[in-house]
Amino acid sequence: MSDLRELAMTSKAWPFEEARRLLKRYEKAPPEKGHVLFETGYGPSGLPHIGTFGEVARTTMVRHAFEAISDIPTRLICFSDDMDGMRKVPDNVPNPEMLREHLQRPLTSVPDPFGEYESFGAHNNAMLRRFLDTFGFEYEFYSATEFYKSGRFDAVLLRAAERYDEIMKIMLKTLREERRKSYSIFLPIHPETGRVLYVPMKHVDAAAGTVTFDDEEGREWTLPVTGGHVKLQWKPDFGARWAALGVDFEMYGKDHASNTPVYDSICRVLGGRPPEHFVYELFLDDKGEKISKSKGNGLTIDEWLTYASTESLSYFMYQKPKTAKRMYFDVIPRAMDEYHQQLQAYPKQDMAARLANPVHHIHNGDVPESHMVVSYSMLLNLASVASAHDKSVLWGFIRNYAPEASPETHPDLDAAAGYAVKYYEDFVAPTKRYRAPTDLEREALEDLRARLAAWDGPADGEALQSEVFACGRERFEPMREWFKALYQVLLGADQGPRFGSFIALYGVKETVALIDKALAGELLSES
Repeated sequence: MSDLRELAMTSKAWPFEEARRLLKRYEKAPPEKGHVLFETGYGPSGLPHIGTFGEVARTTMVRHAFEAISDIPTRLICFSDDMDGMRKVPDNVPNPEMLREHLQRPLTSVPDPFGEYESFGAHNNAMLRRFLDTFGFEYEFYSATEFYKSGRFDAVLLRAAERYDEIMKIMLKTLREERRKSYSIFLPIHPETGRVLYVPMKHVDAAAGTVTFDDEEGREWTLPVTGGHVKLQWKPDFGARWAALGVDFEMYGKDHASNTPVYDSICRVLGGRPPEHFVYELFLDDKGEKISKSKGNGLTIDEWLTYASTESLSYFMYQKPKTAKRMYFDVIPRAMDEYHQQLQAYPKQDMAARLANPVHHIHNGDVPESHMVVSYSMLLNLASVASAHDKSVLWGFIRNYAPEASPETHPDLDAAAGYAVKYYEDFVAPTKRYRAPTDLEREALEDLRARLAAWDGPADGEALQSEVFACGRERFEPMREWFKALYQVLLGADQGPRFGSFIALYGVKETVALIDKALAGELLSES
């Protein structure tokens, strides 16, 4: 066993902990199908949201961790439940009136409101695949519509008909009495309207593999359960899919956790072995509410990537998956900075520490070098003070601070400068509010100005920070009131950077001029 594998077998990083749990599943014998199957599910009822990406990213991290400790081949399937009926029109799509005409039809039978694909389900599937491909995920895409209609699901559907009563018994225990009267694990697709029907079954013929039911107008129909004429309710579908594919690992949100025993029981009834589960906490929007595809609250993948790198998003997904986290625009700068901090720490760490470092799992051990000589948060403050609308403005300051840096030699820094300008324009500039200094703050600012005007040493952030401290130490208690004043008076914000480092980047003379403008009241006109 290699040193890396030995260390991975004891690492406390959560992907390795999950991988070891999965490996125990086959400690007696390898899987008969010849591989370990990871699955992620996607309900394309609305545009793909960032939580969907997180599920695939995290599953991929576990998959890579498993490959580090086992020689068993692996596969990852991304399964789209695109045969589900469209229950409501999403809030964030065009042509809502057109969509209302197709309520309850399978998503792959609903026209694309964007006019780009053969169906709404196909549009949302394409959006998901586009971004999964952008991130370089290795996966196989499965469409429920294709899975049902091609016959690949037929064997399990026929088995569900044979064991209908047993599965119904599992489900009825979970339902209210009123719902039990009309419930069936099978949802027929109406031969004429194409709508998904939620009606009770009059008869299930296991031998013939058919179901008989009355539609909403009281007309009787008999349909085969195979070939895409019928689909399963979502809870039975979960367990049936596990049984049909032989899924070994699937993660899902906390909102599914209470259903796990149901999924597992149905999987067993249908002859399968339930997979290992990983339940993660949900993402919340800025109001603390669950992110919803149909509401369109929270962040989209495209929105995150407007303001930060793909790797910063992966870093955010890695962190504490079993803790609920707000996912809104204000988490982006911290994710960017922490990701690069971990990148910079990686080369100095021993192998055990590297395996615990998030960037090892983000990059599957092939960790790049960080060229961020200036943090993302500092770039944001620089953009704010300079009112920058082009990253070339930031590069003027960066070159003075780090003459060896250029867009060519520091591409990640160049990209971050572009992100910072966009973030500043959209989120910082509209909220920037300067205020006048109090008498005590004016006195401290005049002291700082005098010290900086007399400065003749190199623009060293630590040394300049000492000068900043000296101006506030005798005047403010606690000291954070002094830094708060610097941010509000000079930057128009409530929070800001380590101020000595900011002076080193912005320039000593430039900071003197900034203080002069603040003392003269000129910054107030920029609010």
